[in-house]
Amino acid sequence: MKYNQLGQTDLNISELSFGTWAIGGSWGTTNDEESLSALHKAMDHGVNFFDTADVYGMGHSEKLLAQATKGKEAEIHIASKFCRQGDIHDPATYSKEQVSKYLEDSLQRLNRDHLDLYQIHCPPLEILKDGSVFDVLEDLKKQGKIRYYGVSVETVEEGLYVLENTKASALQVIFNIFRQKLLDELFPTAIEKQAGILARVPLASGLLTGKFNEDHNFEEDDHRNFNQNGEAFNVGETFAGLEFSKGVELSRELEWIGDGRGNMTRAALKWIMQQQGVTSVIPGFRNVSQVEDNLGALEVKDFTDQELKELKAFYNGEVHENIRGVY
Repeated sequence: MKYNQLGQTDLNISELSFGTWAIGGSWGTTNDEESLSALHKAMDHGVNFFDTADVYGMGHSEKLLAQATKGKEAEIHIASKFCRQGDIHDPATYSKEQVSKYLEDSLQRLNRDHLDLYQIHCPPLEILKDGSVFDVLEDLKKQGKIRYYGVSVETVEEGLYVLENTKASALQVIFNIFRQKLLDELFPTAIEKQAGILARVPLASGLLTGKFNEDHNFEEDDHRNFNQNGEAFNVGETFAGLEFSKGVELSRELEWIGDGRGNMTRAALKWIMQQQGVTSVIPGFRNVSQVEDNLGALEVKDFTDQELKELKAFYNGEVHENIRGVY
């Protein structure tokens, strides 16, 4: 396992880490025993960073992390997020009192006395521009309740604003072969500002595994069912903003990336890890086999310069125009 420094922090985190949205909920059926086994499998293979949020199963993923990391609190870094339990457009959601309450609740569920990274969970641009939430986070940092803070963003504009106007240590972004726009301006700026980049939705909600066909049915409580068109939250969080059948069609054109790399999943993750500026990629998981498959990305061959050019041309020519929503 390779470890990268997260921005200008003293956190060195595994280049392949894991997000815990899926084991918390909204991804179909889960099994806590299997989730815990998967967490242990990841840690046994050198993963030392996990991303969660207070709304992932309304705290359930945080509780699972507390169980899995008991006795390893000093060596396993955890990032959580806040604001989506409230009205994300209401400034009161970001007040000192409210954010402190969100944090204390997360710490209690995680059974920790501080968080390594505390992230604002996809706030609107007007909240970022107001700026008062960053004063709150600076205060929590001085108190020792959080070591560092960051922002999970939906758009390039939001990310650039954070990089250019705040002291955030990290950005969490939607980034994968289907979402390459960030390479043009956001990543170079992050590198210049020495900010960490966490890449979420790396497999485009499963499209980049190559396992789906157009008539696939998702479970009722799976966001890939109830948020296919942005009905519940930003459309970009589901299938990277692609309409499902179009995403399946496009994924078929990418089957070649798995040649010599085991499968499309490993290839898609390797592509992200090759991009300059990415600190860690954080795929989700629901079982041990998915963790093992994702870890396999560490062993596969790099993409050649020619292959990288082909994937860029594919994005520009066939993918970009089909992405829905502002990003």
